[in-house]
Amino acid sequence: MTIKTTMRTLLAAGALLAATAAAQGQDKGPIKMVVPFGAGTTTDTVARVVGEGLGKALQQTVIVDNRAGAGGSTGSDMVAKSAPDGRTLVMGTVGTHAINAALFSKLPYDPMRDFAPVAFIGYTPTLLVVAADSPLKSLKDLAQAAARPQGVAFASAGNGTSGHLAGELLAQRLGGKMLHVPFKEGAMALTGVISSQVDFTRPP
Repeated sequence: MTIKTTMRTLLAAGALLAATAAAQGQDKGPIKMVVPFGAGTTTDTVARVVGEGLGKALQQTVIVDNRAGAGGSTGSDMVAKSAPDGRTLVMGTVGTHAINAALFSKLPYDPMRDFAPVAFIGYTPTLLVVAADSPLKSLKDLAQAAARPQGVAFASAGNGTSGHLAGELLAQRLGGKMLHVPFKEGAMALTGVISSQVDFTRPP
């Protein structure tokens, strides 16, 4: 998305929130933007940029609150159960509002019923990263390593996350043995790769 498009989105979101608050008879106060993933992740970075722009548009304080866990379900459930006054938002992702519902038979929230969409912010590509000193320099190297008896291991921010599913899809395409190692947060998964605990991951 371009800067102009992002700002238009922020202004539209701000107008909607202001109208909601006025309809509820709420005084101006801080807005909480819940990030259902850890600090330093892509979702967190985007939320902080959006939060700053939204705060300027509304002339209010926007607090970014990281509530990681359960593949984004912990933070999403917190927002689903919050007061419907337009002052608690969640930076939902394909994981929190599509994948989790498809993978888990029981979620503590309903992605369709418990949320009202405000604005589309953007999207990010899925990348594969390894440690700088890793012998794996290409997909061919990865396929050859996976074909060995010990196979390879990949990290994700938790079961059912887009990083987990991308890794499983890659395993199907390349064949061989790929062990999934779930971490609580994407930043922890990345640290696992850097420290050579696992071979690769999707950047958080």
